[in-house]
Formats: sequence, C-alpha cells, structure tokens
Amino acid sequence: MTSRKRNVLGVLVDATDYAAATEEVVLAARERRPMALTALAVHGVMTGVLDPAHNARLNSFDVVTPDGQPVRWALNLLHSAGLDDRVYGPELTLRVLARFADEGLPVYLYGSTEETLSRLIPALERMFPALKIAGVEPSKFRQVQPGEDVEIADRIRASGARLVLVGLGCPRQEVFTYAMRPLLDMPLMAVGAAFDYHAGLLRNPPPWMQRAGLEWFWRLGLEPKRLWKRYVILNPAYLARLGAQKTGLWKARPPAPAAERLSTFAV
Repeated sequence: MTSRKRNVLGVLVDATDYAAATEEVVLAARERRPMALTALAVHGVMTGVLDPAHNARLNSFDVVTPDGQPVRWALNLLHSAGLDDRVYGPELTLRVLARFADEGLPVYLYGSTEETLSRLIPALERMFPALKIAGVEPSKFRQVQPGEDVEIADRIRASGARLVLVGLGCPRQEVFTYAMRPLLDMPLMAVGAAFDYHAGLLRNPPPWMQRAGLEWFWRLGLEPKRLWKRYVILNPAYLARLGAQKTGLWKARPPAPAAERLSTFAV
C-alpha cells in the first residue's frame, strides 16, 4: 500500500478518509495482526511538537487520522491532499463498530470511568444490536505496575476481542496504545472523547461549527477550566508553526519512528 503519511509540524498524519481508515481497522482484525490508530486534532499534533519522544511515538502509529478540521486544512495546504472532510474520532468509532457488528467481531472497551462505561454500553447496544462487547475495563488513573501491561494484554486476548477501543484522553491513550501494540494481535484505536460523546455526557457542536473548525470553541465553553490552556495557548502556536512550515521558515523534520515499547505508562 502506498504511504499516505504527510508531515504536519513534524507529526506524520495520514491523508485518509473514513472509508479507508475503517477498512484498515477491519482488515487488521480479520488478519489478526497488531495495528495502532489515533485521531489527532490540534492538541494531539502539538503534544508531538512539544515532546520529541512522543512525536517519535506518534510517528510509529500505523494510522493517524486528521481528527480536527485545522489538521485537515494543514494536509491540504502543505501537501495538496485534496481531503473533503476530516476523520473525526467519535464518528470513525461508530463506523468501525457498525462493521464489527455486521461481521460478528467482538470489541473491548478500555479506559474512562465506570460511570461513563455504564452509560456507554447500553447506548452502543441500542445503536448496534448485533455488537459483541467482549470486555470492559475502566481506567485506574495511575501508572502501570511492573508486569501489569502483560496482565492487561492477557485479559484482552482471553476475552476473544478483535479490537480494543482506548478512551484515556490525549496523550495518555496514545502512550497506552503504543505500549500495548506489541502485546496484542489486533487493532487498537485511541478514540479520545468518543466514550463521553456516545455515552451522552458530552454534546456535539452544531454541524456548522464542526465544518468551520470551531469545535474547540464549543468544547472550551463546556469545560473552560480544564481546556482553556489547551486552546488559548496551543491553537495560536499551531497556526504560527503551520505558517512557518508553509513558507519554509521552519523545517519541521519528523523524528524517526520510535522502535522500543515503553515499560511504564498510565492505565
């Protein structure tokens, strides 16, 4: 397959769409092979820009989709990608789950809280009556203990799952996905706030705000204390670096993809 990865501020993002990304996840599940996918908005890209080790980690992912409109715009601006739409994590999650329900492939939900998962599971079962949920495991909100990564992987494999949805928030979910990929023969998807959205705990902005790239403004209004720094500081920094990359004033050289799995991460 021809590589679709493109350099956005040194982070390699795939110039892909919903259909192609969904198919890659389903194919990996059918073939029982490891795969790591994440959907990055501006905040996710900037975590890589500001942390070279995390940048290398992201660049080792099999698929990195343009979750936010500003990331899609960057692909079109810098690389003439011709993308008509972003690949939004919550929407991609639903498309993948629809395929897994149709094909009888079980899924495992990892992360978030017991309260969120207790609302998410019935919501997913209403949307996809044929969906098989092999296992559910809320976040422990702490660092992994020695050997615990292997125990987590053993539980997931024993469940019979063919996909793991990881809802730990950025960048914890990417660190977890990166670390677990060598231990599992199935795709892992870092899905961000998808658990909260589909559990009914977060409201989606109006479609016009999503098309205009103003979802960040909507989220800021819902959670100002938690998100103000992410958007007020990182959004201008993203735009400044994007302009510098476009004009050639800054050479955004991607670090080599990370080759070794981290021994500690958050669970």
